[in-house]
Amino acid sequence: MAHRPDPKCPVRPGDTCSLCYPGASGPEDCGLVWLVREDPELSAELARLRAEAAADRSH
Repeated sequence: MAHRPDPKCPVRPGDTCSLCYPGASGPEDCGLVWLVREDPELSAELARLRAEAAADRSH
């Protein structure tokens, strides 16, 4: 039996999807992910957090 990798949360860099949004089966139908991607300010903040996390990993 093949092991399926745990999906990563698109809005919490480095975390796996914890199904924190009621009714979600993963990142693909998560209302929080949709909200962050649709809101320009939240999307910009997420980009900043991802860049910060990437910089931390490279040190």
